[in-house]
Amino acid sequence: MVPPAQPGFSRSTEDYLKTIYELELAAGAAQTSAIAEALEVAPPSVSGMVKRLSESGLLEHAPYRGVQLTRSGKRAALRIVRRHRILETYLTSKLGYDWDSVHGEAERLEHAVSDELIERMAMALGNPRNDPHGAPIPTKDGDVEEPETVALSDVSVGAVAELRVVKDRNPEVLRYLASLGLRPGVSFEVVGRQPFSGPITIRVQSHTRKETEKVIGNELAQSLHCVLGQEAVG
Repeated sequence: MVPPAQPGFSRSTEDYLKTIYELELAAGAAQTSAIAEALEVAPPSVSGMVKRLSESGLLEHAPYRGVQLTRSGKRAALRIVRRHRILETYLTSKLGYDWDSVHGEAERLEHAVSDELIERMAMALGNPRNDPHGAPIPTKDGDVEEPETVALSDVSVGAVAELRVVKDRNPEVLRYLASLGLRPGVSFEVVGRQPFSGPITIRVQSHTRKETEKVIGNELAQSLHCVLGQEAVG
């Protein structure tokens, strides 16, 4: 269990910690170039902030291997991750926002709202476990259960899977996926795959029980994370 973070970090520090947490989760460590790309800042700026965060005990920096959060750094990162994902969930569930527009709104709000408001939102939502894109929401005590998933691009033909997490935040991509009926919780069967990283064909069963086939490009399939099922769709 990771105890709750103490308030008092600047917006910039929170943005760095959250980004490093996400990069570390994906790759084991966060490279300076990846941090710069994610935050859209110059690499020298990243180097300076990494140095300051390391001196504050929030990061461990190993040259040529990237940076990793310390226990204190992870505590702070999970606090802001929780705020962001609760806000996204509240905006979609209570205020009628579409899932393709909540990321930017949550980015703006997560640094301004109080912890008390976040917890009231969580209670009003019934303490949800996942945000609208399927990402797990850390508890207020700092626990987070990352699901064991596999990218659609790695799912074999003939396998059945359930979409759990969509990791692409591009609003246009999210709108496209929604138009295909692909959201967390949807089950499908992989029925075809073109060679040389070509497109993947899946058979989706909608709420009307009507099966439809969708073709997903390999790059997009890499951002769709699934859990494998046992039986064929339909």
